[in-house]
Amino acid sequence: MSFIIDGKTIAATIKDELRQEVELLKAQGKSCALAVIQVGNDPASSVYVRNKKNACNYIGITSLSYELPEETTEEELLACIDQLNEDPNVHGILCQLPLPRHMDENKVIRRISPKKDVDGFHPENVGALTIGQEGFVSCTPAGIIQLLKRSNIPMEGKHCVVVGRSNIVGKPMALLMLQENATVTVCHSRTQNLKEICKEADILIVAIGKPQFINEEYVKDGAVVIDVGIHRMEDGHLCGDVDFESVSPKASAITPVPGGVGPMTICMLMHNCVEAMKRFS
Repeated sequence: MSFIIDGKTIAATIKDELRQEVELLKAQGKSCALAVIQVGNDPASSVYVRNKKNACNYIGITSLSYELPEETTEEELLACIDQLNEDPNVHGILCQLPLPRHMDENKVIRRISPKKDVDGFHPENVGALTIGQEGFVSCTPAGIIQLLKRSNIPMEGKHCVVVGRSNIVGKPMALLMLQENATVTVCHSRTQNLKEICKEADILIVAIGKPQFINEEYVKDGAVVIDVGIHRMEDGHLCGDVDFESVSPKASAITPVPGGVGPMTICMLMHNCVEAMKRFS
């Protein structure tokens, strides 16, 4: 049976570390604040926002909530972001996605100051990652690196296959693995011989948005499998992009869903908030 990578425990450890760091900073008269903007009342977004607020409360970060109605205009949202960009007491700005259809997500992401872009979505931060300079990194890929490091799973010299090329997970994940000196292959919907390529992976990272798509036929014996997906099935249970039951006997280590990658995303958002305060306060 494979080693189960426990994202809940690792995330809790990191949050405790951040909590201690924030306490020390407060003793020096420094405080940290995150502004969370939500437009509309999408149920899934509301859950994510609530979880982020709870994490802020635990760590000691001030959480500023901006709950805007669905009919808010793009201009009004951009004006809100401008105000927060100028506020020296706000260190991080997060605009919960997806936005209503009448808003241009790219324009909104670009409007957030790169210095306060704790989601790591701004082109300037993405560019910094590409050339190995300091910036904020997208939280899910950053969390996966921490899962691997804190589980003592070596990356240097390993063949990492990333399935998915999204701007939020796939592309930054590939760049981070390159920084760890892995050899990286990125696969996507147009990839030919996907099964054969995946079976070459020492580390297989799956972020394709298809429930239980990757089964044991895609995984070589002893591979490390990281499942980024999360889906609620008709019977109500949660699953990932990987068929856990068939893959886990072959893998040397694997993340479960839930309780694997998911807890790390908010954890790394909190890390970015603290970093923003330390860099620019």
